[in-house]
Amino acid sequence: MARTDAQNRLARERARENILQAAIEVFSERGVSGASIAEITSRAGVAQGLVNYHFGAKDQLVGAVIDRWFETVLSFARVEGTPDEMLAAVIDGALTATAYAIPLQRAVLAMQQQPSTHRLFAESEARHEEAATAAEDAVRDLFRARGAEDPALEEVMLRSTLEGVFVKAAVFGETYPLEEARRWMHRRYGLPDPTTPIVSPAPLRDGEPRPRATAALSP
Repeated sequence: MARTDAQNRLARERARENILQAAIEVFSERGVSGASIAEITSRAGVAQGLVNYHFGAKDQLVGAVIDRWFETVLSFARVEGTPDEMLAAVIDGALTATAYAIPLQRAVLAMQQQPSTHRLFAESEARHEEAATAAEDAVRDLFRARGAEDPALEEVMLRSTLEGVFVKAAVFGETYPLEEARRWMHRRYGLPDPTTPIVSPAPLRDGEPRPRATAALSP
């Protein structure tokens, strides 16, 4: 029985996401230069030609991974409520994204070490400039509502802290004290302690080095 247009569209979307997730995993393990399209498609369980169909050349696939990273770091939860409730949602949303995005962050860290990807980062940053500006403005408004003396500085410091946690969690994996970092941030801003835990980062693969995060929260 022939598939419907909706089924075909769903199959294409699933194949594209499988390729993207496989690319994130392979880039996080081997870096961009050490990753081959053949390995990515083998892990995704699709034909190599589908990479060209969905993304084009390897650079476009790398750009899609960077886009996914920007989408992740800009997807902090927003809720209606008091300024304190909204700030707690920003923190918890960011750290929940961190828990889900360990391979993605590792892939991006590897890319950031390679000059060949700097152009791709700049292009992705330009594509997300409007969303990034809107997110920054929203957080500044939040701090302004909380009575902060310098809302712009508060936004910069919150973003810097969250991005630091994102990077450290990528490096240290399941040994990073993500839940403790979350509680520390709640206390830092005078927020109530969380009542439910966030999802922990995925375990490292067997045989993967397991650095200890004994000083992960130190300045």
